[in-house]
Amino acid sequence: MIALALAGSAIQLVPDGTMLFHLVLIVVMVSLLNATLLRPINRILEERERRTKGSASEAQTALANASEKIQDYQRSLREARTRGYSLMDEERRSASRERDLQVAEVRAEVTRWIDQERQALQTAEEGARLSLIKNAEARALEIGGRILGRRLG
Repeated sequence: MIALALAGSAIQLVPDGTMLFHLVLIVVMVSLLNATLLRPINRILEERERRTKGSASEAQTALANASEKIQDYQRSLREARTRGYSLMDEERRSASRERDLQVAEVRAEVTRWIDQERQALQTAEEGARLSLIKNAEARALEIGGRILGRRLG
């Protein structure tokens, strides 16, 4: 009996009915755990991953939009600068043409003024020459009359 008592507490290596009960119990526990704990946790993890990926894709979309808007802004800035430079060049050319016209007008006016002054000088010179000649003749007659003591002319 002692041998049977000792055999009852020993480990049995031969499968019996308790093994089948344990397997059924494990399957029930796994399905119960799966239904109550693992599926909700998996759903939460999937939802978190979906939101994270959604946020990441939204961020990438926003980044792409911002990059596109920056490129549009830079392009419009370059175009505005180009237009501004071309307007400045056109204004500079227009001012240069206007200045050249004004310089030409002033030169023409100065030339006319010089010609008028030359003509006035020539007229005054001829008048002075005639006056000098008349005065010289009158003085010559007067000096000749004083020298000769009689009136000449």
